[in-house]
Amino acid sequence: MRNHIFIRPAQSRIGLALAMVVVSVFGAGLNAKADESLPSSTPDFPSIIRAHSDQLAKIESDNGASDLFVSAIGPALQMGDVARTLGANPLPAKLAKELLVPDLMAAVHRLMGNLAAWHLASTVRQAVRDQQLAAVTERLFGSLQTRAWLDQQGKAPWHDSLNQLSEVVASPELGKGNQGESASTLLVTVLERATRLEVDAMQAGYQEWDRIRNWKDRVRGLRGQARLCGTWQWIVHNHQRHHQEQKLSLLFPPAGYPQATLPGLVETIVLGENVYLRWEIDGRVQEDSLQFSKEGQRLEGTFVNSQGGWGSISGKRTSSCTP
Repeated sequence: MRNHIFIRPAQSRIGLALAMVVVSVFGAGLNAKADESLPSSTPDFPSIIRAHSDQLAKIESDNGASDLFVSAIGPALQMGDVARTLGANPLPAKLAKELLVPDLMAAVHRLMGNLAAWHLASTVRQAVRDQQLAAVTERLFGSLQTRAWLDQQGKAPWHDSLNQLSEVVASPELGKGNQGESASTLLVTVLERATRLEVDAMQAGYQEWDRIRNWKDRVRGLRGQARLCGTWQWIVHNHQRHHQEQKLSLLFPPAGYPQATLPGLVETIVLGENVYLRWEIDGRVQEDSLQFSKEGQRLEGTFVNSQGGWGSISGKRTSSCTP
């Protein structure tokens, strides 16, 4: 039999506190991230969480989180390509590494943890609005396996908020079912901490979704870096300076290595046979637009820079990539 707390004299105070806590905590959380504008065309997370609330409340393992993402959450979040990649038959090890599948799977686990914590916080807040202590306790401690999986997300931004909420819900004072002013104060504390948890999980969910949706760009970037890897002889023909030529030797590092050997190179984009390089040195900017030729052994193209310089670039690979 569930225990229901009815606090008629304090009911209006709880309702007022609810509004004040939501405004203050949500406002503080969102203002702190005001300079980090959310990506455009974001999914309707609250609706998606409501539509899959039962499944989110029953995640007990990373495998369960992956299965739910592949079958429902991924497509709902406009990530059908990610869901298909993770749901495919085991990929060859080399291809899985090239597609960053281990990193992608870990990111999906984090995202599902964020959504599960977000859903948990929203249901606790609803239980407080309904003044149902038993429901609050059930949401937090009803499934030991689900709670154990959430507790494993020790590095999640919302993990401390979850622990703080659990502490106040598990306090003996709240468990006694007191009525009146004391119970009202405790429920407001539960409400405040649940709202904090919801804000933290919401922000983490948006940020993880944004990282995952850029997965293909990361794969393309690493593939491009792998194609460029090696030592190149660079000949720059500057039309601004009386057709002056400059010869350089550039070492492009392997994928995943810092580009310490290329000072000033701040952006590299490789799309098919096309290569874009952006250099920034001492306040000067130069952009190179190049194309692979000779089976990837040559690069030909042009450059422009912020000092008015322009001309051609010819690159020849002189040694292959060395990890």
